[in-house]
Amino acid sequence: MATVVAPPRVSARRRRPGVIALSLALIAAGGAGVAVLLLQVGNRTDVVTVVRDVQVGQVLAEDDLGKASIALDPAVKAVRASDLESVVGKRAAVELKPGSLLTPSQVTKDNLVKAGEQLVPIGLEPKQIPATALAPGQRVELVHVPAQGTTDSGKTSDAAWQTIDGRVVKASGAAPGTGIVVVDVATSAADGPTAAAWDAAGTLRLVLAAPDGN
Repeated sequence: MATVVAPPRVSARRRRPGVIALSLALIAAGGAGVAVLLLQVGNRTDVVTVVRDVQVGQVLAEDDLGKASIALDPAVKAVRASDLESVVGKRAAVELKPGSLLTPSQVTKDNLVKAGEQLVPIGLEPKQIPATALAPGQRVELVHVPAQGTTDSGKTSDAAWQTIDGRVVKASGAAPGTGIVVVDVATSAADGPTAAAWDAAGTLRLVLAAPDGN
């Protein structure tokens, strides 16, 4: 008759208190990490956004602006949503596009065309303007360059080139095909008609003035 062999007795493993404590500590640490991550995700800032196209010099209306809540890098100087009313009624210092954040440097309380000035739109070919991108507020000189050795009347002349001081209000992008750039330049009211005549005759060049105006 076969002998029945009883299965070996497996004793329950004894849990050491130190292992349990370490496990609880790790769980707690993991929970704290999740909490920190959640706090970082939730650390958002309400800012002002642009919702419609706004041209340079245009007065900002409330309908031009919106609000968004984003995780904002401290280096980005955006207008806070709580300050929205403070920018309504100011003018756009640059062209504003929908979907962009509004920054304090993009608005101004000053008129871009001041009293005693005229705004002269000037169409320039690529060779007539600097390669450096033109920005609103940049000081420029409008230079009259008649045909070499002659005046506009056809007579020979050794007169020096004439210049008019101006300030860029807006510069368009280059037109497809022609590359022509339209630059709105603020000049004195007395010089506006002269600058317009030079532009019409195709005898105008635009150069950047020194930062100090000298």
